[in-house]
This record gives sequence, C-alpha cells and structure tokens, in this order.
Amino acid sequence: MKESIRVLLNQAAARYEHVSFIDTDPISIPHRYTAKQDIEIAGFFSAILAWGNRASIIRSADSLLTRMDHDPYRFVKDASKSDLKRLEGFVHRTFNTTDLLYLVDFLNQHYRQFTSLEEAFFPISSTGEDAVELGLTHFHHRVFNSEFVSERTRKHIATPERGSACKRLNMFLRWMVRPADGGVDFGIWKRIKPAQLICPLDVHVHRVALDLGIITRQQADWRTALQLTKALSELDKDDPVRFDYALFMLGVEKNGTKKP
Repeated sequence: MKESIRVLLNQAAARYEHVSFIDTDPISIPHRYTAKQDIEIAGFFSAILAWGNRASIIRSADSLLTRMDHDPYRFVKDASKSDLKRLEGFVHRTFNTTDLLYLVDFLNQHYRQFTSLEEAFFPISSTGEDAVELGLTHFHHRVFNSEFVSERTRKHIATPERGSACKRLNMFLRWMVRPADGGVDFGIWKRIKPAQLICPLDVHVHRVALDLGIITRQQADWRTALQLTKALSELDKDDPVRFDYALFMLGVEKNGTKKP
C-alpha cells in the first residue's frame, strides 16, 4: 500500500473514531444503554435498520425502542400479546411489522436459552480466519430454523452463503467486538478478536476504497469485503476494521451526504 494512503487512513481513523461520531450515527441508539443484553438488542435492530439516511435510521430505531418502552431486553423476554400489538404498524423502508415480530420472537426464544446474543453467532470461541463467515452463516441458519419461518424476512438477515457483503451485520459485529477504547464501539463480545472482523462494505466505503486503489473488485459483495479487509490488515493486522470509520467518513465528506 502506498505510503500516502497509509498516512491518510491512519490520520482519518484517529480523527473519526471519536465520541463526537456517535450522535449522528445509528450506534447512538445502543449507547443509551448499559446492560449487555439491552446493548445487544438495541444494536442489533439499529444495524438491521441501517439502510438509507442516517437521520432516518436513528428516527426509526428510536421509534422502535419507544414501542419497547426503552427496555428492549425485558420487552423481548416478557412481552404479552397486548405488548406486541404496540409493534404493529412499524415500518422502515421494506422492513415491516412481519419482519419485526419474527425477529422479536427469535430473540425471545434465544434469550430463554442464553444470556447473550453472541451465542447465536459464535457458539464457541474461534481463532480461525473464517470465524466471521462461519458465524454469519450460523446466525442466518439459527434465525430461520423455525417451522413458522418468515421467508420475506430473509432479505434483512444477510449471509455470505449468498455472496452478500453482509454490511449491516458486519457493522453490528464491529460494535460488539471492537474494544471500547475509542469511545465508539462496545467490546462486549470476546469469542472472536478484532483481527477476525470483516470490514462493513457500504456504498461510501466501497467507492473510497476503489478510488484509493485499495481494492479492485467492482461488485460490493462478500469477496470484495474480504479483499478490503485483507488490504486493511496491512495497516493494522490486529484491528483492520478500525479503518472503517476513516473510509466511511471520507466517503460522506466527498459526497456531501450522510447516507451509510
């Protein structure tokens, strides 16, 4: 990697991984909570809804958490039929009430067996390079292992098996796994290390990475996410995904927009 690009990304990563980033980003939603399960649930839905303008994503996530009385863990574990009715009418782009109720039911079943959502991705600790690919695939199968499966909801839970870049779920994993040292991510999951994460690949990150010559693939798919992460590991083998903030915000600044 050219030295000029190395300097640019290191400077941008240091500049943007800062608490000032939080207020205008969907990660602000899980930052409202301190309990691990609340952070997981608020973070999961904020990531799943991360499609479109960031202000719109935050409004939708806030609306959802309001319907849950801003007590997401208690809600998904104990919600009665009348409580669940408060979720009716929720919509964010193509994500609607059917998708929401299905995922709430999945979380209800999961938390009845386990204390953390980490179990749904990583049942055991792993040191393998393919830990995230296996974890995302495992999660997809776990979510849709139901006799009452919602086929329409599949498009909202991406999987590498279909070649998807899995941007939203990789962002969620970044939030959960990367250390909280920078004041942005949470670092509450320990079964994999930051070095094993895959960089979230959205339109801004993809465009900036292409412009800088970090990647060559034009398709925003899983193979490109792997290519990008491998390139970033040349800058920081222990935490390549820390450059996600740099690439994303450089793209936002270049395009004068706040879409993820």
